[in-house]
Amino acid sequence: SVEDYLRHVAQTFQSVGASDPRKKPGDRAVDFRLQRLQAAWKKKDPPPHRVKPVPIQVIRRIASLAALSTLESTKAVSDMIILAFFFLLRPGEYVDTNSESTPFTIADVGLYIGNTYLNPATATDQQLLSATRITLTFTTQKNGVRGEVIGLGCSGDHLVCPVKAAARRVVYLRRNNAPPGTPLARLFTQAPSEITKIKASDIT
Repeated sequence: SVEDYLRHVAQTFQSVGASDPRKKPGDRAVDFRLQRLQAAWKKKDPPPHRVKPVPIQVIRRIASLAALSTLESTKAVSDMIILAFFFLLRPGEYVDTNSESTPFTIADVGLYIGNTYLNPATATDQQLLSATRITLTFTTQKNGVRGEVIGLGCSGDHLVCPVKAAARRVVYLRRNNAPPGTPLARLFTQAPSEITKIKASDIT
């Protein structure tokens, strides 16, 4: 804000031994003319733009429709929405894009039954789908905190659950022989070696 900026300027003046330019010599308070000017600017500022979170009922409805669908794209979009909801992800982290953002891949996912790690290369589909805990490794995501690992347990809902959603994505990708570096939002078409990417527009 302007007030913060002026305060920073005043602190810079004082750090070199000069007086606070916002105040008259001998006064402790900021000059009343400057106070009035700041108050007038605040009245003209637009109200803050707040984005309301998506209600869980909407997520549950999406998941229910996806469970009844025969389209892998619908199931994939639903699972990625669930992961984004529980992990508070940004679009570049949960969609498969070519932007500077780095989407999560199979290698970033850790699935566990209790404290037992499930190796995605050797665990059965049933074991993966029975996982009770998930970890996501943030490599270049989340404000640049490299290597941060965030874990979540089952939500108690067999559809709207970050653990089950991640397990479904890993199982699907593994069935299509996807390597560990494959984004979770990757889709494979019926044609050999052809792929489809889930984009932000597919989510919103």
